[in-house]
Amino acid sequence: MSDAPLVLAVPSKGRLQENATAFFGRAGLKFVQSRGSRDYRGTIAGLDGAEVAFLSASEIVAQLASGAAHLGITGEDLVREQVADADAAVELLTPLGFGNANVVVAVPQAWIDVRTMADLDDVASHMRARQGRKLRVATKYVNLTRRFFAEHGLADYRIVESLGATEGAPAAGSAEIIVDITTTGATLSANALKILDDGVMLSSEANLVASVRAPWGERAKAAASAILSRIAAEEEARSIREIRARPAGLAPAAIDELVAGFGARLPFGGAGEGDVLTIHCPDKAVFALVEQLSRSGADEITVGAPAYVFRKANPLIERLLKRI
Repeated sequence: MSDAPLVLAVPSKGRLQENATAFFGRAGLKFVQSRGSRDYRGTIAGLDGAEVAFLSASEIVAQLASGAAHLGITGEDLVREQVADADAAVELLTPLGFGNANVVVAVPQAWIDVRTMADLDDVASHMRARQGRKLRVATKYVNLTRRFFAEHGLADYRIVESLGATEGAPAAGSAEIIVDITTTGATLSANALKILDDGVMLSSEANLVASVRAPWGERAKAAASAILSRIAAEEEARSIREIRARPAGLAPAAIDELVAGFGARLPFGGAGEGDVLTIHCPDKAVFALVEQLSRSGADEITVGAPAYVFRKANPLIERLLKRI
């Protein structure tokens, strides 16, 4: 098993595939499908020891849970729904910034007195006592719903598994309320539904997920290290700006204090007399730091954006190695 390649499972179609391809591309990891877009197996250009499997989102979760794939891109909502022991089976390494959506409890807007899960519990109890039936909940997220409702002490309900457009279930009369995924809430509003104040079960987005159960031989570990190193380097570079300046006589202690005050760092140490000072600064603080440098006498200040910032310490690799 030590010679087995790493298997990276990515979405096979749609916006998730486009975003995943762009995400890896920014990290210098280009997917190659030798037989075109219909090829469900691929490689990563210039990287040995890794295969790419193009699968549906639900298949990716199954492959990660079973250990058939080492790494994968999928939504946290699917992981939590499909894998009962998710925290034991996989490690969510890093959110990817796309595929954002919330899993929510939504009720009819006409239920003006129902704002919270406690109110919903009252409705369910009343329905059971007066009508002799349980509150019907339409959803594709059966396991998430059961866990969330149990946490809120709500027991008088039954799940109606949804195979189509879940938000249409109350209007069709097949359920009173729904649990579904939403991005803006517009579709819920269009169907005369509202989200309970405490009804957000999970704020989900696409994640890079590692399987704890996969056969992590030396070849797979080496490929994962190369992939995660590039991803971490690109993520850090995206969050900082590189400021270069002539410190014009600023004392080292003054420079250290100034940089620390803005949450910045000196990656190559301080500058000697006449040398150029290099600062890595959080993007949001860059202009304030530039102004302060200028007021302190620094000159020839330039600001750039590094493509990658590689460090010996890599939190993604460290997180993975702790689990495997």
